[in-house]
Order: sequence, then structure tokens, then C-alpha cells
Amino acid sequence: MTTRRCPDCGVTTTEMRVQTGDGFGLHLVTDEPKKGLLGGLGMRETLRLRAFVCPECGLVRSYAARDE
Repeated sequence: MTTRRCPDCGVTTTEMRVQTGDGFGLHLVTDEPKKGLLGGLGMRETLRLRAFVCPECGLVRSYAARDE
């Protein structure tokens, strides 16, 4: 688990799930093709979006989940 701190308050942030109103998780689409057959069909790699929220000031920071 990754620990992140709020740059404004200095307190530990809480990781929260980011999703659409339909319940689907958000992800980032890269310029890299997917591996295998799907890449040959033009599909691109995706990265899960991780969001961290400060319990003090409400600042939200988003990060791309890499190499998990």
C-alpha cells in the first residue's frame, strides 16, 4: 500500500476508489499498444487511476497505477 501525504496540510491522505455513476472504474489510455492480438487490433494499454484524498482540506490527487 502506498502512503501519500497532503502537500498543503502534511497529513496522510486516504486512497479512495474513483468510478463513474454506472459503477465503472476510471482508467487512463496510453499511447502504447496492448500486448498480443488486441494490440494488433489497435487497442491501447490502460492504467488504473488511483485517487488520494486529504481528510483535512479535501485536496484530491490522482496517480496512474504503474507496475502493480
